[in-house]
Amino acid sequence: MTDAPATRDAPWSVSTLSKKLKGWIDRLGSVWVEGEITQWGAGAGGNVYGKLKDCDQDVTVSFQMWSSVKQRVPSDLKQGDRVIALIKADWWIKGGTLTMQVLDMRHVGLGDLLERLERLRQQLRSEGLFSADRKKPLPFLPHCIGLVTGKDSDAEKDVMRNAQLRWPQVTFRVAHAAVQGDRAAGELIGALKRLDTDPEVDVIIVARGGGDFQNLLVFSDERLVRTAAALATPLVSAIGHEADRPLLDDVADLRASTPTDAAKRVVPDVVEELAKVRQAQAWMTSRVTMRVNAELDRLESLRSRPVMTDPSWIIDRRAEEVTRWVARSSDLLSVCIERAQSTVTELAAHLRGLSPQRTLDRGYAIAQLPDGTALRDPAEAPPGTPLRLTVAAGAVTTTVDEPAVVPSAAR
Repeated sequence: MTDAPATRDAPWSVSTLSKKLKGWIDRLGSVWVEGEITQWGAGAGGNVYGKLKDCDQDVTVSFQMWSSVKQRVPSDLKQGDRVIALIKADWWIKGGTLTMQVLDMRHVGLGDLLERLERLRQQLRSEGLFSADRKKPLPFLPHCIGLVTGKDSDAEKDVMRNAQLRWPQVTFRVAHAAVQGDRAAGELIGALKRLDTDPEVDVIIVARGGGDFQNLLVFSDERLVRTAAALATPLVSAIGHEADRPLLDDVADLRASTPTDAAKRVVPDVVEELAKVRQAQAWMTSRVTMRVNAELDRLESLRSRPVMTDPSWIIDRRAEEVTRWVARSSDLLSVCIERAQSTVTELAAHLRGLSPQRTLDRGYAIAQLPDGTALRDPAEAPPGTPLRLTVAAGAVTTTVDEPAVVPSAAR
């Protein structure tokens, strides 16, 4: 194999290129990688062929495990497991193909997974995603339930059967998604978003019938958890895993222990609700009856009193009081009238004493000129002046014939 660089005039042969590629790849040596088994199949001679997917990104590599290596690795390895593998890249010179040879493979230590999960849990808690204040109440009677679960799964049947037994009118919008494996997180996120935008869906249930810790890691996927926290529709987590529960349980508005428990907690029992209605009706009837009976007893107690058996005495008593007050009023009025009459008599007598009529009664007369004024001076009445003389019994007219004579006292 030449070390000279390839040029247009002195190109390498194909075998030289292939050998150089093998040399470069061999220098990489073996490396430990971590990922999730997304394909696991046995081939001829007991060899295993599969695929390993990155835990965080959509990157996959194929691998090959010889039967001799398979005998040394755990026998329970399967699709969906999270593993670490010792891999060596191998270039086949003759065929020009690259294979990833697995030299060793084992499950990821549960301690490592739990530590990573706990760090993520603390981060999400510090952001308030687990706060009770942000959890939404479930509707009392949902008309349509969104269900995210595996296709033809027992969890789907349990939820639908128990919900419809409790309330036959309830309907479902079912969104099937993978619940483990490399496609699970993306499909679950898509299903949640579709149901959240459906205006008829009142509540969403994510259901799976339990499983081992590693198979349920998808329900702790950060993208899935954040999507669940952003939903506008109330979310119920019914994954069915008690110990080391996934993060989806913490961010959900309600955690159910099993799919059956989710159906019972989301949908009210029609029999129980009708029993409550009848109980409430009986209670209200009893309270109203007690109140009516109490008022009837009170009314009967009032009617049985002596004052109610012969009510005419009230009228008689009031009539006596009216008669007494009328008599007293009459007496008082008579006294007032007598006093007023006495006062009027006194005033009349006093008035008569001051009246000109008394003077006329003593024989005096009042002479009035034609204009009605009283004659006070003889000079005011020359001869021929008509006069009106008022005396005690009436009035007469006369005419002045002689000149006025002025009395000596006036002179």
